[in-house]
Amino acid sequence: MPSSVPSAVPSAATARLASQPLTRSFTALTSQVRTAGLLGRTRGFYALVFGLLLLALGGIATGVVLLGESWLQLLMAGALGLVLTQFAFLGHEASHRQIFVSGKANDRSGRILAVGFAGLSYSWWMTKHTRHHGNPNQVGKDPDIARDTVSFHEADAAAQRGLSRWITARQSYLFFPLLLLEGVNLHFKSVQSLLQRGPVKGRKLELAMLGVRFGLYAGVLFWFLPLGMAAAFIGVQLAVFGFYMGGTFAPNHMGMPIVPADAKLDFLSKQVRTSRNITGGIWMSALMGGLNYQVEHHLFPSMPRPHLRAARAMVREHCRTLDVPYTETNLIRAYHSVLAHLDRVGLKARDPFDCPAAGNMRFG
Repeated sequence: MPSSVPSAVPSAATARLASQPLTRSFTALTSQVRTAGLLGRTRGFYALVFGLLLLALGGIATGVVLLGESWLQLLMAGALGLVLTQFAFLGHEASHRQIFVSGKANDRSGRILAVGFAGLSYSWWMTKHTRHHGNPNQVGKDPDIARDTVSFHEADAAAQRGLSRWITARQSYLFFPLLLLEGVNLHFKSVQSLLQRGPVKGRKLELAMLGVRFGLYAGVLFWFLPLGMAAAFIGVQLAVFGFYMGGTFAPNHMGMPIVPADAKLDFLSKQVRTSRNITGGIWMSALMGGLNYQVEHHLFPSMPRPHLRAARAMVREHCRTLDVPYTETNLIRAYHSVLAHLDRVGLKARDPFDCPAAGNMRFG
């Protein structure tokens, strides 16, 4: 059921009329999924993935030692960026209670994976991501579409000023270059969130873990490699990490309908209409950490990665029966939709006296 043009969010009146039958139908779908055993844990799968990632880390460390003072070390840096992103995917899955039955066990493993390996604050991620899952693409409620360097809806684009306005006007063209800085941004926001005022769960532990991680990582590199080479190694690793992370999460919701702040939608409609699946089967699932099944992930956040594919068939049929738009496309078309959306939004930040011929060269 491929789709490249998202269906509009229904009006509040229509949503209220449809919400009760859709709510009852989702209860039936949940029962079907549970009966099929798709909510059961797959600890063997996650143990295998974790073991393979540890082996990959060991291989990278061996490569760094064998290469010595060679600029080929930047290949190791790129590989490290990829592997650390995969650890971040596992941390994301632990935060959703996908790995263990116990919430405490998931939190402990999630904190180790996110903070110790990926270098991201687990408490910051949990707070932000929980809000996103509750209200995906909803103005004022989803932190993932809040105004930042990139604007996701017209009102924010029109409100940008100065350099931010210049970037927003060209954000469809700058999107991929900006992703190269996303790794730095994620690390900065992690530390910033832990240093902010007010209660932060696990603040001291995470600050200590981040300090040890960054200290050991930078210390070993600058001890083993020349100054410039070590700095370049860290730069490449951060660029690959940010590009991979941002490039994986971007197709999930960007370019899908934006939900008005006052809209009231039932759970099924809210999650399905704002999410996009990416085709590609098992290889795409490995590449994206299971996030290619974004619709199913949002409907059943605690479902382990290996079960999402089987749930997809049930959810697609359920949505077809209820005439709820189910969006699924390949990665290239998904990125085209993302860039086209950013381009449309960016128009609101453009100078109205810009050359009109530029409009003929835009994404569409």
